[in-house]
Amino acid sequence: MSSFSIHTHWQRTTPDFDPKTFDRSHTWHLAGGQTVNGSAAPEYSGNPEMSNPEEALLAALSSCHMLTFLTIAALKKLVVDSYEDQPTAELGKNEKGKIMVSRLTLRPRVVFSGDTIPSTEALMDLHRKAKENCFIGNSLLSELILEPVF
Repeated sequence: MSSFSIHTHWQRTTPDFDPKTFDRSHTWHLAGGQTVNGSAAPEYSGNPEMSNPEEALLAALSSCHMLTFLTIAALKKLVVDSYEDQPTAELGKNEKGKIMVSRLTLRPRVVFSGDTIPSTEALMDLHRKAKENCFIGNSLLSELILEPVF
């Protein structure tokens, strides 16, 4: 099986370390040399100009579903010209009353070309298979809603 790693770095930049005011800005150093500036969500005293962990989770799920979908489509000899998604994530509480990302909704829009354009039913089946085989989706306990856009 594969293995992945990143480096996350945070450094205190204020004289105090007060839970209401400390700077939550940090960096994610990803493979290939990419650096992403991260923070907490604005609702949790984060910088709204930076990515937050909830967005990163949503991006990972959306990307994984898309890549799985594209692979399945290619294996079926379907030609995909474009794929867009406008996913959302909602916070809620789990059975222990702890805050969690409780619901993730994917809204993919796929444009096909070529000799075979899948029917609505066939497209839903492609998305179902992608949902069943997405590594990130299979790692989550949250409710995952799939709402393809036609």
